[in-house]
Amino acid sequence: MKRRHFLAGAAALAAPSIVHAQNSRVLRYVSSAGVVLTDPLATTIFPTFILGLQIFESLYSVDEQLRPRPQMAAGHALEDDGKRWVITLRDGLRFHDGEPVLARDCVASINRWMKRDGSGQTLALRLDALEAPDDRTVVFRLKKPFSQLAYVLGKTMPYLTAVMPARLAAADPTQPITELVGSGPYRFVANEFSVNSLAVLQRFEAYRPRDEPPSGTSGGRIAKLDRVEWRVIPEPSTQINALLTGEIDWIAGVSPDLLPAVQGHPHSVVDVIDRLGSYAVIRPNHVAGPTANEAVRRAIMATLDGREIIAAAIGDAPGMITAPIGVFAPGSPSANSAGMEHLGPKPLAEIRAMLKQAGYANERLVLLHQRDVATQDAMLQVIAKRLVEAGFNVDDQVMDLATVVKRRNSREVPDKGGWSLQLGIGSCVDSFSPMLNIGLRTGAAAWIGWPGDPVMEDLRDRWLDSADAAEQKRLAGKIQEAALSEVLVIPLGSYQASSAWRSNVSGILKTNMPIMWNVSKS
Repeated sequence: MKRRHFLAGAAALAAPSIVHAQNSRVLRYVSSAGVVLTDPLATTIFPTFILGLQIFESLYSVDEQLRPRPQMAAGHALEDDGKRWVITLRDGLRFHDGEPVLARDCVASINRWMKRDGSGQTLALRLDALEAPDDRTVVFRLKKPFSQLAYVLGKTMPYLTAVMPARLAAADPTQPITELVGSGPYRFVANEFSVNSLAVLQRFEAYRPRDEPPSGTSGGRIAKLDRVEWRVIPEPSTQINALLTGEIDWIAGVSPDLLPAVQGHPHSVVDVIDRLGSYAVIRPNHVAGPTANEAVRRAIMATLDGREIIAAAIGDAPGMITAPIGVFAPGSPSANSAGMEHLGPKPLAEIRAMLKQAGYANERLVLLHQRDVATQDAMLQVIAKRLVEAGFNVDDQVMDLATVVKRRNSREVPDKGGWSLQLGIGSCVDSFSPMLNIGLRTGAAAWIGWPGDPVMEDLRDRWLDSADAAEQKRLAGKIQEAALSEVLVIPLGSYQASSAWRSNVSGILKTNMPIMWNVSKS
């Protein structure tokens, strides 16, 4: 996209808002890919999480030390030896449609979320009842204590426990809702939304923030801006040009080769927002095509060098990449080295011997190649090249984000519109433990790719039931050994990426995703 085209498109899309664009209380945020699906339970794609977090709130949130804190809740009481949680809503909660937030809205929203979220499904199995005895009280009656309840209700992804009116939460969770009504500091401006192009947020005047300093996603969510305009500019150099000339205020991620232009500019700031970093992983299809063969999956894993793949996207500056890694985020309590001998890169001769032993007969390997995010495009180019060199018949299908979101849900064989491999990028926070890592779920609870090993679910349940840190660490090792042996996922590594914003923008919080509250412009 040429810069002049961006300017023309921006003028056309925002013609009624020219006055707003000149206002210091309007933030212009830009990323390489935008929102395709707006329902916070519709997809695990990152832009949907970012949007949902600005609009919706949850009973709890998580501070920068990853500790759960009350958000919509005023607090809770534990009864019956931890099997009964009585949560009281705080005063002043109101939806964007003007209606008060009631306990029955929370119950309906949590019930919808439990059908989609992996941790929510775990909670549902441990739940006797979820009740709203009055308008301000939510009661969880558990079959056995679940110490992680506040955390799973407060995490941001995947999925956010988005509280919405009961009339919306009653919808089938497999069918995306089309009306976004939350109770957060910003409301969604539906009539200005354009898929993967523009999303607009407006300050919600009736919002009453908590009287606490912000930390992570917890604390006071103060909307200091009147309006946020989130635009998509796929071309990184166009993003930089627009930032340096003051046409936009904040870029989600800066390509490493363009960092010097921003770092040397007097009116720009460069920093890392997500201190824990991003986690790159390849998900094979376990039910269709050549990757349904475990031995083929092992050969694919043996082919790839995670550090090389990530460095192609962000450079290899000291301290920016951690690779190789296992299935848990580096530095997390569950991180371990079990099974990492399965990771690549291995010598080509060894890989080709693995393919021969696997019975691989040059079947087509369909790689879903997202082109509209520069970092993922760069990684996928290396992945495709190395697989071809190793002897795989790679069909590198280049497409945009919207097409990837649709295609990856197909369980068909590659010749009928299915797929073999897809690249996933998430926050390291999502891979801190067996409870959170959706790539480790199998059977009915499995994420796309659909592995079916019941042993993994048993190990996860044992980890959840244990209150002993040493036993949890031992079980995490067993989980990782099984996951890498069966190639549930192919972990590439973790990395830190830089964002950039104008120097007159302040208050950006260090969290695992961009947050628009607490941000101001001078």
